[in-house]
Amino acid sequence: MKRSVSLLLLPMAAMASASTLAQSVEDRARAAAEASRAKSSTSKAIQENYLTPGLSGQPIATVDRSQSFTPSLACQKTSSLLEILIQPDGTGDINTVRIARDTDLDGSFDRVSTLPVPVSGICANGVIACQPGSWNACNYHRWNVDVSGDLGLAAAEMAELAGCYCINNSCGANLVMDNLPSVLKDLGGGAIGALTSHDPRVGVAEARINGPLIQYVGAQSTACTALPDLPQTAYRGRPTSILGDAAATAAGSSLFQSLKGSPAGIGKAEQVRACTIERDVTLRPLAYEDIVSATGVIYSVQGCGEGCRRFRIIGDGNCSSAPPIFTARFEVSDPAKLLSARIVEMGADDWVQGRINGRVVGSAGPRPWLTTGLPSGDCRTDGGAARNYTSYDFTTDLRAGPTTVSARVRGGGGGAPLTTEWGLVDVEIRVSDACEPSDRLVDQCADIGANQKCRLDSESVDGVQTFLNGVGTGLRPLPRSRQFGTGSCTATLTRDFFLRQRTYKCAIDTGAMPEPDLSRGAYIIDRSTETLLADRVRTADGGSAASTRAFALPDRGSVPACEAVCKTRSAKANTDAAPAGVVGAQQTSPTGFDTFYHACSPGNVCPAGPGETIVTPCGCLDTFPEAVVMMQTVRLAGADLACTATAR
Repeated sequence: MKRSVSLLLLPMAAMASASTLAQSVEDRARAAAEASRAKSSTSKAIQENYLTPGLSGQPIATVDRSQSFTPSLACQKTSSLLEILIQPDGTGDINTVRIARDTDLDGSFDRVSTLPVPVSGICANGVIACQPGSWNACNYHRWNVDVSGDLGLAAAEMAELAGCYCINNSCGANLVMDNLPSVLKDLGGGAIGALTSHDPRVGVAEARINGPLIQYVGAQSTACTALPDLPQTAYRGRPTSILGDAAATAAGSSLFQSLKGSPAGIGKAEQVRACTIERDVTLRPLAYEDIVSATGVIYSVQGCGEGCRRFRIIGDGNCSSAPPIFTARFEVSDPAKLLSARIVEMGADDWVQGRINGRVVGSAGPRPWLTTGLPSGDCRTDGGAARNYTSYDFTTDLRAGPTTVSARVRGGGGGAPLTTEWGLVDVEIRVSDACEPSDRLVDQCADIGANQKCRLDSESVDGVQTFLNGVGTGLRPLPRSRQFGTGSCTATLTRDFFLRQRTYKCAIDTGAMPEPDLSRGAYIIDRSTETLLADRVRTADGGSAASTRAFALPDRGSVPACEAVCKTRSAKANTDAAPAGVVGAQQTSPTGFDTFYHACSPGNVCPAGPGETIVTPCGCLDTFPEAVVMMQTVRLAGADLACTATAR
């Protein structure tokens, strides 16, 4: 009987062994990947499989669950680090917030407190208290831990709070109970943030929600010390001190010094080079003649104050059917410097007609003469000279381009020139005779930047740090205006920048070691294909020998074109709060949507959450254009913001 059993077992064992051997490397890799994804593909899985058991002293299993171990990451473990119980009232405000803490991590609560104000709004780092059921007379509070370790609230300004939203009836009905899990997490998250900032030894392993109660499981991690001030967290408050500490540690490290003295570390050094790109501004004093050009029939020019000239256009007329026209041409080099241009006087014996660019603008004589024909009346009158002091402004014409001013004269009498048959037009032009600025960039960084062995390490543009330790900071200065010159010779320039200060780190060769020969690798990369491997090796006589051979990559198998995802959304009240009030109150519709993306199940099913509607079913979604629009919107909005140094 025993022998028959053995005969049955041997074939079964052989079949199992053959099945294992028949499994391909790809199959085993896929199985291992699936096992790893099952334990760490989501934040919830990481928390359940690693974080929570690690901080609470429970076993952690390997990916294939073949082995397990119990870590000791915390000095003290507790299941009752913090509990927050809330109770909303009829106005929608949270009337009661009860906080229980286990400060000594012995497993039992030793401090219980209640918030002194009702909660009308919740922020990432505080709460907002308003008149019950409204968003009026609001006071702002941030979570705070005092010197004795008590968790509570401290008065704050709205600008000090972040991620705020309204929860009372002024923004919607029953918001707290309808969104209880998120309300508890947001309220508790602010309290936990204040606790861990005050005492970096505290670590939170898990948050559990039970109705209107949220419980935090935590432990004392980081260091086994009775004091919250830890050297491990010193760099958070003084980040610049890490540079000096790193240099001191490197100087005392035998391993670092060995690497520094190795062939890889010898022969190369790094040199810091500083340079600037500066805008050089030159001011050139301008005379009146540099701004205003006057040509044509100009009888006289007189000064009329600073930056002012008066030009007289005058000539003799006749009584024929074609009265002569006397014209002067004016032009300004910089329209911005032109203050005014006017005809200030017209005079004649007998008639004169003033014209701007050929159009009639005024006259002087016995009667008005505003047509292109001849004036009505005798051409040889003895009534004396006629004057017209009504000014005519042609500043707009002159700013637009070269302008002509003409005097059309009709007169008779037969006397000496300009005595009995004359006509005149006086033109007054005022300009700002400020200095003319010119600027050029003096780039002392061009040669260093073109050096392939140099890399940009830091850059400051007009005092704004745009590059630090080889990494862009994301900051960009706004265009600014500066005034140059003194006294009457001043000018204001607006430019993108005036001074760039840069430092480069350049690798230099000390000559102790030659450069490595990378020509063989470059040859292989440049000449090989997916089916042909090209190579070139150095021969004993100093030459080189090239060769080629067939080359093929192993079958990589078929993979999906993408990971199928779906897009869903759920309606939400726009209860976000800002200094101007609740966002929903500023919009035409107080309701918005939250958008979610889910990885689809193997059956191509979209795992939509409660209250979510599917916008786009499972597939290879390309939302890159939408993401670009969102990022561009944020970027342009940020460009309109200005940082101030106002103390808050």
